[in-house]
Amino acid sequence: MLKIGITGQNGFVGQHLYNSLGLVPESYKLIDFEKSFFENEQQLDTFVSQCDVIVHLAAMNRHEDPQIIYNTNIQLVEGLVSSLDRTNSTAHIIMSSSSQEEKDNLYGKSKKEGRELFIDWESNSRGVFTGLLIPNVFGPFGKPNYNSVIATFCHKVTNGEKPEIHIDGAVDLIYVGELVQEILSIIDKRKPNKKFTIKATSQVKVSEILNLLNLYKSDYQDNGEIPEINSAFELNLFNTFRCYMDVKNHFPVKFTEHTDPRGSFVEIIRLGIGGQVSFSTTVPGITRGNHFHTRKIERFAVIKGKALIQLRRIGTDEVLDFYLDGDKPAYVDMPIWYTHNIKNIDKEVLYTNFWINEPYNEEDADTYFEEV
Repeated sequence: MLKIGITGQNGFVGQHLYNSLGLVPESYKLIDFEKSFFENEQQLDTFVSQCDVIVHLAAMNRHEDPQIIYNTNIQLVEGLVSSLDRTNSTAHIIMSSSSQEEKDNLYGKSKKEGRELFIDWESNSRGVFTGLLIPNVFGPFGKPNYNSVIATFCHKVTNGEKPEIHIDGAVDLIYVGELVQEILSIIDKRKPNKKFTIKATSQVKVSEILNLLNLYKSDYQDNGEIPEINSAFELNLFNTFRCYMDVKNHFPVKFTEHTDPRGSFVEIIRLGIGGQVSFSTTVPGITRGNHFHTRKIERFAVIKGKALIQLRRIGTDEVLDFYLDGDKPAYVDMPIWYTHNIKNIDKEVLYTNFWINEPYNEEDADTYFEEV
């Protein structure tokens, strides 16, 4: 079992890598890292000495003073290298760098020189080093105005603001889940590579990204319709968009109920993609679910009975409670990386309609169990 530590484990890429490693506890043991370790040699040495692999993601990306970015990033690498020397570490060090290395700015310079410091360490140790040049990364839970233009656009669009495009160029992109899979592959191979370029999986104009996000706002956020999705990029972008919505206050969404003397009619979902529709009956007191997905789009609609639907984002403690009643039909959608369940809180049988965007595949279920 490989023991893996991640500097910057609470950052954008770090938390996704940390959570993904946690899905396979039989293969990886996570060694927790805290930012304060860089200020304490003993704590840093204890961390380093436990790790077979260290993924160095800790870095400063933005600051009004570029010199502070440069100094900070170099100091972080120097501190880690010093600890590797003190502990005689033979770990595999994987450092995230950037295509900015080739540009004339202090951020790019700090990443290039930091990578070179790790190369020098490798040449004088029994450790292994892999330096990753990574394109623009996007995905759920990135910080607006910091991690990516998509994070900024998603935040603004979901909050009713109108983002401005300053330069409408094509952007090389990789989804954070795809990047994590690349890193996992590198971890398992343990091969040195001083300068390994991670290829972008999409190249999209900024205006095209904004047009899609505006479509998701009007179709999905405002009207509950699952939009047409034509590629893996669009699925990843849509799932990213959904995670910037105010989940706590958006759900449950009431259906429009059409009633006449015969009874009532409710449209459960309108969509531009296929998937699987199912329903369940749940006896009183029973809870279903307690699992999460990393790519699937899912909707729960209570059509008879009373239910409590609970959501909790993986890695956080806040539990969101949504009470639904079949007499006032409503739905809750499940964001990716939110574990969720549904409980019958009535004395009668609960009837629930489920829609998910892909048919169930036992060999690739994208379903991970964790109590809410």
